[in-house]
Amino acid sequence: MLSGVCIGTNDLSATGEFYDAVLATIGMRCVLSEPRERGYAGADGRITLFVVVPYNEQRATFGNGTQIMFYAPDADAVMAFHATALRCGGSDEGQPGPRHYHSDYYGAYVRDLDGNKLNVSISLEGGDDA
Repeated sequence: MLSGVCIGTNDLSATGEFYDAVLATIGMRCVLSEPRERGYAGADGRITLFVVVPYNEQRATFGNGTQIMFYAPDADAVMAFHATALRCGGSDEGQPGPRHYHSDYYGAYVRDLDGNKLNVSISLEGGDDA
């Protein structure tokens, strides 16, 4: 069972502002804020995403082929996540919309301030229309 994800940053203050705004669009919030880390949780209060300054004092880097994936409650939240990420300094990796690789998929892709790839999506099986 996966307990969470931890990603590195080179500027915890700026990245904290980015994630505070972006994750609020899908109901997550910062519940832990320390000098070298921030923890984000959903409604259940369990931290599932940590953003940290690397403990080895080396520069944080992103992984090629690595992405952090989030569920959104609906298509509006997917669009809000994407738009907020861009407004807060992230970069576009794929506009909100359906994808050819899954018939019931609606999602978007962005990169955060450190280049980490983020995905947000919903499944259209439940009747959500995008």
